[in-house]
Amino acid sequence: MTRKMTRRQKQFLDKFLDIYQESEEPIHYVGLAKQLDIGKITAYEMLRLLEKRGLVEAEYHLPPGNRGPGRSKVFFRPTKEATRIFERLSKSTTDNEEWEIVKQRILKELHDGKAGGYETLLNDLLIRIPEQHSPLIFLTEMVTTIILALTPIKKAVKDKGLLDRLSRIGLPGEVGLIALAGFGAALSLVEDVNLRLSTLLMEQSGKYQEMLAQLSEEKKKQLIDFTRNAIKIVKG
Repeated sequence: MTRKMTRRQKQFLDKFLDIYQESEEPIHYVGLAKQLDIGKITAYEMLRLLEKRGLVEAEYHLPPGNRGPGRSKVFFRPTKEATRIFERLSKSTTDNEEWEIVKQRILKELHDGKAGGYETLLNDLLIRIPEQHSPLIFLTEMVTTIILALTPIKKAVKDKGLLDRLSRIGLPGEVGLIALAGFGAALSLVEDVNLRLSTLLMEQSGKYQEMLAQLSEEKKKQLIDFTRNAIKIVKG
């Protein structure tokens, strides 16, 4: 449904929902037009278009005491589908804002940890990851954990050019995000990786792949950009 709506239609519906939620009463298109500062014909046509999409529904009201034919006025209210769509969009916006905060915090801690190490960051990630429900934040924290798991064997990884390969993740001919799940599982078998970390990498490998499959192309790009930035910092 949302893929077929134009930006203008989404903005109109968003404003309509705001006005409806304030009054909790069906809205006459003339009153809506005044509140939105648009023409009443434009408001009416837009409402009828959204009605065809199942996002608003019309109600016909007669003025009090008037029973004559042809004198009813048309009012509109949002459908449950419209409310559901915007609840989902609102949640997505909130998730993006939360992810931006998490991303910036991790990148800062990676910068700060270049001098003193990443033990504090890694311990925080090991606590947060199993309880994380947001796919993008979970994947961001898992990617960070996998990168940090490489640091104890950094020389061997550097000699094999793995960090260079990972810094080009997502580019044509290079490894993709799904490959990181394999790296994580492989790292769990390396002696230099501590038991708590290796256990998490193994246990969360399946969830990583499941969450990645849910991600939109736009969010995959966000995750790839983050991964490159994180590896660039760790490489020094």
